[in-house]
Amino acid sequence: MQANFALASSGPRYTSYPTIDQCTETIQGTHLVEALQGRALGGLKRPLALYVHIPFCQSVCYYCACNKVVTNKYSRATQYLALIEQEALMVAKAAGTALSPITQLHLGGGTPTYLQDGDLQGLVDGLKRVFPFSAAVEMSIEVDPRTVSETRLLALRSLGFKRISFGVQDFDPVVQKAVHREQPHALVQGLMRAARRLEFESINVDLIYGLPHQVPKRFEHTLQQLLDLQPDRVALYGYAHLPMRFKPQRRIHSEDLPSSEARMQILAMAIEHMQNAGYEHIGMDHFAKPNDALAIAKRQGRLHRNFQGYTTQAETDVVGLGVSAISQVGTLMVQNQRDLEAYSACIGAQSWAVFRGHHSSREDLLRHSVIMALLCQGQLHFDDFSQAHWINFQQHFAAELQTLQVFAQAGLLDMNTQGLQLTAEGWFYVRPMAMVFDQYNARSQMPRSQVL
Repeated sequence: MQANFALASSGPRYTSYPTIDQCTETIQGTHLVEALQGRALGGLKRPLALYVHIPFCQSVCYYCACNKVVTNKYSRATQYLALIEQEALMVAKAAGTALSPITQLHLGGGTPTYLQDGDLQGLVDGLKRVFPFSAAVEMSIEVDPRTVSETRLLALRSLGFKRISFGVQDFDPVVQKAVHREQPHALVQGLMRAARRLEFESINVDLIYGLPHQVPKRFEHTLQQLLDLQPDRVALYGYAHLPMRFKPQRRIHSEDLPSSEARMQILAMAIEHMQNAGYEHIGMDHFAKPNDALAIAKRQGRLHRNFQGYTTQAETDVVGLGVSAISQVGTLMVQNQRDLEAYSACIGAQSWAVFRGHHSSREDLLRHSVIMALLCQGQLHFDDFSQAHWINFQQHFAAELQTLQVFAQAGLLDMNTQGLQLTAEGWFYVRPMAMVFDQYNARSQMPRSQVL
């Protein structure tokens, strides 16, 4: 099956279903207001999570496909933080009595640690003035190792951040230079040790395979260096080269990228090394130590997934603040303006910055449940879905179950009349299996012979 490893990185990552590409501009800010107010209906309020997008970076990483603003004018960041506070106030006012305590706060980017310590303090304090925070709130932040020191890590810990994610990508100096992200191994090693001393509850490291000049032998050295640092979690992403869509990627020459065969070798080797080191495969591109909260949640059947990826948090509504941020409130998904000037103009005028969205239909909600059960639990019990959604699962998804037979024949899936269960190897192919249930994805309509 090793020849099919490329499938593990293809297709949507399903941090939502439907995916953001299904959003249309017919959805506006008024729909978000209605969804926020609707949280109070019936007296039951889902937990609430906050995501804040900090787009600023000091320099551009050529592989990056995130929404970012590269600038040395720090005043742009301070102006932006004032807009974040204004947007937060708009959300709180619209929600009114439907507001519930924040159980999760995540800062992503861009580079959240582009912000100075005082401004990070002001951001967190400001959010706590606007929203009620749970005493057990889980706070996490993405960190560019080049922008922090042990002193800065202490400041983050003092602010209440318990989870931290270091963007490493690769320790190979040749690769780092090719993608304009040079950071010595010694720097990351020192920061990891400091984070341990400061008692961060979970430390994640991001790696990317498929970058220019990567070869299996040198990436194996990166893996050895990484495993020596013993992060709690590892995210292993596949690089998608889309230079026509993401301008910085035009500085990466396609002839410098590893071949498909080399990518598969790197991925297979990485998986083998992490499993041999005792890491458990959480799903798709995530691994964790057995005692990490994610690994425990997966074993106990409590694993969930939202716009931040795998999480131990139960199904929550997510409010996204900032440029390009995505919110999911009830059946409504919306995204803010992706252009900083457009976002700033809207919020500055005290109007919503929503520019597109999607209302999930009953069918969307059914398929969301199926896809998330696959991604998080790796199994489906047909009767459970039949009773919960008033359908006959096997009749409703007859075509999809027929398509899945090819995975079963390959030993990736155990299927019977009661349900289906991924095998150990099948977990590495969970994304293409999930795609089978995606009614918006052309791949779900492929003949069986073309799935693998």
